[in-house]
Amino acid sequence: MIVWLNGTHGVGKTTTSTLVQQLIPDSRVFDAEKVGETLMDITPGLPETDNFQHWPPWRPLVVETARRVLDYTGGTLVMPMTVLVEQYWREISTGLAQHSIPVRHFVLHADQETLRGRIAGDTVVGPDSWFRLKYLEPYAEAARTWLHGEAEVVDTTHLTPAQAALQIVEAVNG
Repeated sequence: MIVWLNGTHGVGKTTTSTLVQQLIPDSRVFDAEKVGETLMDITPGLPETDNFQHWPPWRPLVVETARRVLDYTGGTLVMPMTVLVEQYWREISTGLAQHSIPVRHFVLHADQETLRGRIAGDTVVGPDSWFRLKYLEPYAEAARTWLHGEAEVVDTTHLTPAQAALQIVEAVNG
């Protein structure tokens, strides 16, 4: 099984995924961003883009990597990864379904004011990350048009990461 944690950059997916992993026996965190980083390391580089998700190989490589890891280890993969383009989510979720891999898709959500505050105070990436800020509106648009209808929404506006993780694990186990 895959527990996919979606949501905009800075909402707490990475922190929450670590906590979810600790609460689900025989689980591992697989950050699909590492697949994108591998593609970014190709030299000479792939065609210019502002987001590795736009490269067509990224989506099937995420599916194939997740499938191979699950074939090897079994258990559950906890995948913190922002996917805001509906077509990309369809490619990934369809690919996983073709391999009979069940996916529980969660969106960590917080209101815009809370997100801006978290991004401003981030001590890991650094305060006011332009990268994180530029995805606030695309996230809001995806949430309005398709994303919240495709996932179980966990509103983290007033939750700690530990509370969000517990809510996700209870939903998975419930």
